[in-house]
Amino acid sequence: MREPSACTTILVGKKASVDGTTMIARNDDTFIPITPQKFIIEPAAHGEKGRHIKSWLNKFEMDLPEDAQRVPAVPNVDYKHRGYYDESGINQENVCMSCTESTYGNERTLAFDPLVKDGLDEDCMQTSVLPYIYSARDGVKYLGSLIAKYGSPAGNSVLFSDKDEIWYMEIVTGHHWVAQRIPDDCYAATGNRVAIEQVNFDDPDNFMWSEGIQEFVEEHHLNVDHEGWNFRHIFGTYTEQDRHYNTSRQWYIQKLFNPSIEQDPQDPDLPFIRKAEKKITREDIQFALGSHYQDTPYDPFGKGTDEEKHRYRPIGLNRTQNAHILQIRSDVPEDRAAIMWLCIGGPTFTPFVPFFANMSDTDPSYNNTSMDYNMNDAWWYYKSLAALVESHYPQFVQLDTDYLTELNRYYRGRVEEIIKGAEGKSGEELTEYLTKANQATVAHTKKDSEKLWGQMMIQSINMSKLTFHMDENL
Repeated sequence: MREPSACTTILVGKKASVDGTTMIARNDDTFIPITPQKFIIEPAAHGEKGRHIKSWLNKFEMDLPEDAQRVPAVPNVDYKHRGYYDESGINQENVCMSCTESTYGNERTLAFDPLVKDGLDEDCMQTSVLPYIYSARDGVKYLGSLIAKYGSPAGNSVLFSDKDEIWYMEIVTGHHWVAQRIPDDCYAATGNRVAIEQVNFDDPDNFMWSEGIQEFVEEHHLNVDHEGWNFRHIFGTYTEQDRHYNTSRQWYIQKLFNPSIEQDPQDPDLPFIRKAEKKITREDIQFALGSHYQDTPYDPFGKGTDEEKHRYRPIGLNRTQNAHILQIRSDVPEDRAAIMWLCIGGPTFTPFVPFFANMSDTDPSYNNTSMDYNMNDAWWYYKSLAALVESHYPQFVQLDTDYLTELNRYYRGRVEEIIKGAEGKSGEELTEYLTKANQATVAHTKKDSEKLWGQMMIQSINMSKLTFHMDENL
């Protein structure tokens, strides 16, 4: 059975970012708070016959190409019961993929193209696509061909990027999908509902679509608009859950990036794509992915009424299993341009650690995660840190904010330090250098995290109610 998920997506074009990089980002949310994950490297393959993949969640299986690129992945530890779900990665051609944003088509469209029970779903999607593509546009085409062949058992939206382009692909029925290129000077944000709006079928540079989708819509009288071809209106949902669970997240991200625009958090037709009022930084995306409606009545930790504080689903959740920002730089050589910013404990209270994607291995604390509680595992360690901060939020939130701010300061300098140290290195020598540099970054992060643990534990002791003050003269 498919593990349900409920993620949030942010995409930032290269001219919308502060440094000219492309960035795609997503919270990997599930409905099970404890779903341990590990961070591993899927090795390259060269002429290996008989490569095959089979889902643990349905009867999907397919042969894989003999050649495959090396890719990092963030799969579930218990894959036999919960599926692989590699979730996100950057291949050796600096193509990024994040999958998936659960997306729901409406009953009108599904009546004529129902979901395919044993089709290609999220659990096997990255493994079946990312090692074999050479650009973001190529990723859409490749996945589209697999959906045409095998069908889809669920509504899924997929993020692709390279140093030049960002594509967002929405698969909403058994075989039909549309993908849109995010303009270079724009950002896009969405969460768990069909996002793409007007589709221009005369503009293949910026739109791609499943074969026969126009005829499908016309034949079954599915276009509800008098004019235009709005993918969200035709295939999407407009439900009570959308208003309280989905659109409010899109509203808040746009409030952060376009604060001068007044919008209704329940507006079902919020724009998918906008131009931000300022250039967007990686730290801006990090804050947005961990946000919970700060400075509004809807903040669960804020001063609104009980009804207001629980009216909308926050963006950062305790059941965010990992969050990631996949960044491709254009101002450095390609073999060191890809950085996978990975947050393994929850984006509200724990850091996004930078990993150069050109690596041969990940730190043991990340790649050997146990199903049982183990503080030596990064996943359990940072989940625990987040839980401790939240348990005494008024007392600990400023300590945590200072900790994250200091790490972000360190990371900015650290990335440039690593790139400078890579000068003159190439091939395997560079890969091993970046691998060791990543592990040193992990060690520094752990050291700063231990300081925060110490501060919070000391304050916790001092907050005990099991105390009694006697006259010191007695």
